[in-house]
Amino acid sequence: MKKSMTCLGGAIVILCCCIRHVTSDALDHRYKEGDSVPFYANKVGPFHNPSETYRYYDLPFCSPANVEEKKEDLGEILNGDRLVVAPFKLDFQIDKEPESFCRKRLTRKEVAQFRFAVLKDYFYQMYYDDLPIWGFLGRFDSDDKDDPTVATSVYLFKHVHFEILHNKDRIIDVFIRNDPNEVVDLTENREVNVDFTYSAKWTQTDIPFEKRLEKYSQTSSLSDHLEIHWFSIINSCVTVILLTGFLAIILMRVLKNDFVKFAPDEEAHDEQDESGWKYIHGDVFRYPRYKSLFAAALGTGSQLFTLAIFIFMLALVGVFYPYNRGALFTALVVIYALTSGIAGYSASSFYYMIEGKNWVKILVLTGSLFSGPLFLTFCFLNTVALAYNSTAALPFGTIVVIFLIWTLVTSPLLVLGGIAGKNSRSEFQTSCHTNKYPREIPQLPWYRRTLAQMAMAGFLPFSAIYIELFYIFASVWGHQIYTIYSILFIVFIILLIVTAFITVALTYFQLAAEDHEWWWRSFLCGGSTGLFIYGYCIYYYHARSDMSGFMQTSFFFGYMACICYGFFLMLGTVGFRASFIFVRHIYCSIKCE
Repeated sequence: MKKSMTCLGGAIVILCCCIRHVTSDALDHRYKEGDSVPFYANKVGPFHNPSETYRYYDLPFCSPANVEEKKEDLGEILNGDRLVVAPFKLDFQIDKEPESFCRKRLTRKEVAQFRFAVLKDYFYQMYYDDLPIWGFLGRFDSDDKDDPTVATSVYLFKHVHFEILHNKDRIIDVFIRNDPNEVVDLTENREVNVDFTYSAKWTQTDIPFEKRLEKYSQTSSLSDHLEIHWFSIINSCVTVILLTGFLAIILMRVLKNDFVKFAPDEEAHDEQDESGWKYIHGDVFRYPRYKSLFAAALGTGSQLFTLAIFIFMLALVGVFYPYNRGALFTALVVIYALTSGIAGYSASSFYYMIEGKNWVKILVLTGSLFSGPLFLTFCFLNTVALAYNSTAALPFGTIVVIFLIWTLVTSPLLVLGGIAGKNSRSEFQTSCHTNKYPREIPQLPWYRRTLAQMAMAGFLPFSAIYIELFYIFASVWGHQIYTIYSILFIVFIILLIVTAFITVALTYFQLAAEDHEWWWRSFLCGGSTGLFIYGYCIYYYHARSDMSGFMQTSFFFGYMACICYGFFLMLGTVGFRASFIFVRHIYCSIKCE
């Protein structure tokens, strides 16, 4: 196992080095006057629908006879990037007066395309020397701001002005200015002649090259935003302190009384007067139902927990800097594949510890418990993207690459981890002998049942992270940039602590009520935060975002369902592990007859 972890660590280091490399034709980003600078057009789409993106030349822009595409890596393709050489030519440090690069007669169909795009707030994205540029296609005037379909006039920008900042031989910043007077009227559905032009102005700046990406993360670092982030952390810390203090005091006092009552020298103690968690000592370690599924869930949750830790490690060392195209997606795919051995080892070792027999079944369940629903969701959403002809649809070649990664890396490591877990299995050691027949569970009030306890268990961890969730959603499903990974990591640690403590508390109350079926209950209570996060998704979509349309709605709720399901498995594993340690500890502290 040490050898496999060493290999995994080495692979992560190599991955980190690979991701940190910025893909560019000019590798050192140094140019001389008159040098050609890499300039790519990426995609277009509605501003409020981040998943609904299309190729740049899907709109009737002026396109060359042969569109030259840039070779992209796996992460860029997963991110929906489809880079082509831009129709503009901006050589280093050469100012351009307004210059016509295309004269085109737009047909009625093309006018309708542009009008629809302008009314839907379409924007386009480009990369100049690996610096992102955004621009809107046009503007419209409407008497009803909530319903742009009743626009009184629609205009398409026909002139693009680039302002470029440079520090000696390196480009620092670039942005677009659109002249509101340089437009063509598309209000009426008729053919029009358009003379597309562009210009450029170069300006010297003192900003060093190493800080040229800082402006993209300044929004997250503004004092107002930082105050909100720190307020979120303080609020979460107070929750943790109060919760842990309350539980520590209550559980220690209650357990102390229980230990005194159940002490072995208490001769006057009558078996028939026993009540509470000691009374079920003969059933508390009875193996759970569907133990194959239970072990597979623990194995998958352990893998996802390891994946989250490695992603945080890469984020904290600065790998996921703004607009490092596709770095996060590449990391997710590669690390998930490399950590499949952890899933196999955890599931198999636990399965054999609770006297499981079918080794093949546990590996198949472990390998498909998360990836199966994710694959089905992907098939549906990819079909939707293909129907929309969106760049969110993965090409066949990329699907083959992912399948090969799953076949040649994920599956073999899963099997090797399963073999290692099977060979290193240990016996299930408990201080109490399990009765032959299970004890009947007394009738419990509604607030002590599974659904009510899941609601209580999920609410507190969710309340500790919900403020930070807004910024994460605005980054993933919007155009804001999230860069304060240190704060996010602190919130993640708080989430784990609150989940562990609340699950332990509910497990104790369940045992005190003489309900010995705590295995699945602790897992479900720990993972219930994932259900609250999905509930927040519904709120965010309807109240905090302007997303619309079948494709965007499908992508948002489809992929968020997979993410929340992953949180359910990961936090469920954390909750069960904490409860398992607690239960073994309290039953080892008393004499069980």
